[in-house]
Amino acid sequence: MSSRRWIGQGELVLSQTSHPDIHHLFGLKDQVAIVTGASSGIGRACAIALGRAGAVVVVNHLSRSADAASEVVREIESAGGRATAFAADVSREEDVQAMFQEAVRKYGTVHILVNNAGIQSGARFQEMTIEQWRKVMAVNLDGQFLCAREAVREFLRRGPQPEISAATGKIICMSSVHQRIPWAFEVNYASSKGGIALMMQSLAQEVAPDRIRVNAIAPGAIRTPINREAWETPQAESELLKLIPYGRIGEPPDVANAVLFLASDLSDYVTGATLYVDGGMALYPAFRGSG
Repeated sequence: MSSRRWIGQGELVLSQTSHPDIHHLFGLKDQVAIVTGASSGIGRACAIALGRAGAVVVVNHLSRSADAASEVVREIESAGGRATAFAADVSREEDVQAMFQEAVRKYGTVHILVNNAGIQSGARFQEMTIEQWRKVMAVNLDGQFLCAREAVREFLRRGPQPEISAATGKIICMSSVHQRIPWAFEVNYASSKGGIALMMQSLAQEVAPDRIRVNAIAPGAIRTPINREAWETPQAESELLKLIPYGRIGEPPDVANAVLFLASDLSDYVTGATLYVDGGMALYPAFRGSG
């Protein structure tokens, strides 16, 4: 048997087995969640956390990540949850539409979208190709637009289900501290995240009267494969920690815990907000003690 416990060092709010008290706390039991880019890193942690909290999870992945996505599904099921994997490139409109159609066919509707899929392709600005620029924008920004649009369409089609959730639907956009902090040599990535910030706020403003909540999470340095070079050696980790006042690198469950909050009715009066999960990186620690 497991129970709720204090969280630290990136620990999941849920232990390996689910518990009725957890289902009651978050109120996510039997809600259907689509998590994009869920075969690894932050997306994987979010999918597992939602599954352990009682949600039915669609684990989105690229075709080449089918084995990893199947492992996420198995982990959710081993904890007593329900999940299915679906291969879709979020930058392709037809793929996104097919994913939502299958989720609705299989589970009846969708209640939660975690708009997580993202990539990096950095270069010196003068050497950055238009292909690099477009690829990052296509996945990071176009992909979030396409998924959010399908989610809103489904939320409006279904209408409110107050017995399920106070909100008609919940969208959580995965942004970055670099929606706020400039990032040389990653201009395409930072630009895409800045776009996500205003897309999220504008959409939140538009659909709030329909009781659809749209929020974002801005992770800082999280220990995932996408930024391995920044933390995999002691020297690299030491340099990175200079940017993090809280004194540790984030772990994927740190972000997943924030997703549980924003997906639940615990945050029902929260919309158009960005929650920074960054150990204080966005506080510009280099300026501490300076005039």
